[in-house]
Amino acid sequence: MLNAEQIDRLCDYVDQVRCTDKLPPSNPHPVLMGLYGEVGSIMTAGKKLRREDKAYPEYWQATEEEFGDTLWYFNALCRRLGVRIDEVMSAEADRNQFGESSAARGLTIRSKFQISSAEPLPSGDEALVNLAKAATALFGIDKQSDDQARCLLRGFAGCFLLALEAIGVNLSAVMERNIGKTRGRFLEYERSSLPTFDRSFPEAEQLPKYFEIRITQGSGQQSYLQWNKVFIGEPLTDNISDPDDYRFHDVFHLSFAAILHWSPTFRRLIKQKRKSDPKIDEAEDGGRAIVVEEGLTAWIFSRAKHLNFFEGLGSVSFDLLKTVQQFVRGYEVEQCPLKLWEEAILEGYKVFRQVRSANGGIVVGDRENRTVRYKPLVEG
Repeated sequence: MLNAEQIDRLCDYVDQVRCTDKLPPSNPHPVLMGLYGEVGSIMTAGKKLRREDKAYPEYWQATEEEFGDTLWYFNALCRRLGVRIDEVMSAEADRNQFGESSAARGLTIRSKFQISSAEPLPSGDEALVNLAKAATALFGIDKQSDDQARCLLRGFAGCFLLALEAIGVNLSAVMERNIGKTRGRFLEYERSSLPTFDRSFPEAEQLPKYFEIRITQGSGQQSYLQWNKVFIGEPLTDNISDPDDYRFHDVFHLSFAAILHWSPTFRRLIKQKRKSDPKIDEAEDGGRAIVVEEGLTAWIFSRAKHLNFFEGLGSVSFDLLKTVQQFVRGYEVEQCPLKLWEEAILEGYKVFRQVRSANGGIVVGDRENRTVRYKPLVEG
């Protein structure tokens, strides 16, 4: 059963994620669709594990995240029905066994739901099938009486907790990860609390607090960078058979530097790596980190091309941001909230579109205010 500490943590979870719920407050249908999708994602992760076995090392991390997303939608559903999820879950966990209503819905479970029970838990696959059935049973819950709705919610809560136990996923870890993910994506951040990665280093090893990078294009469709009237880096072309202006992609590194306070690529270009700390120099400013940033930049660009380079869009899809998070896991920049990543991407592409239109320009980065903007080569 859930212990007192877990129940307290669940209450805290409810409070922490309430403000991340941006879906229509009186309409449960988008929430139900999200819930079905996340349960499906848990099962998809299990399918990949069966297919790929040790070639899928991300299974536990992915499963923990998908359980967290499922919990978020279930909590949102409970809220719309006027029920607290902690009450539903603690009541269901305290039951010695599932009631007749669960069995009547085909939720066949062959063990009591007490964690301390000596009887064997169902297999992970069986537990997930039961969870999917419980999710399906929620269809039309808003048309049910209060007692029937509570019964359906308890059925899902029991299957959810049993699936966690059968697979071996920790509920507290699930909640902690989901709080960080959802609050980082949907809530405005306090700028004073944002990470900065080189403040303690000598000034010569810090990214410049303010910079203007001049981007020009030569006769051979090559782009050139200048900083303080000195050329930096190598001339770039699109490097693709169908030209797409990727030669101007350094704009994105500059946006990352200004807004995220992170860009190992820009550090390399201006030769301001943090060499006073050999570990940081190797792990955060070295070749692998540069490859990660370049790969991430190219991947986002491939998506952006199909979205007219984000023109007219005020947000970036959550799926794209979650992939960004996976790209940078293990590096210092993973501390940045997804909301800040969204800002860096959108502002970077705003400047990119202007540079692209004019075949050049000046990129102005202000790290103090975490902004990046465009300035024409010749102002008039």
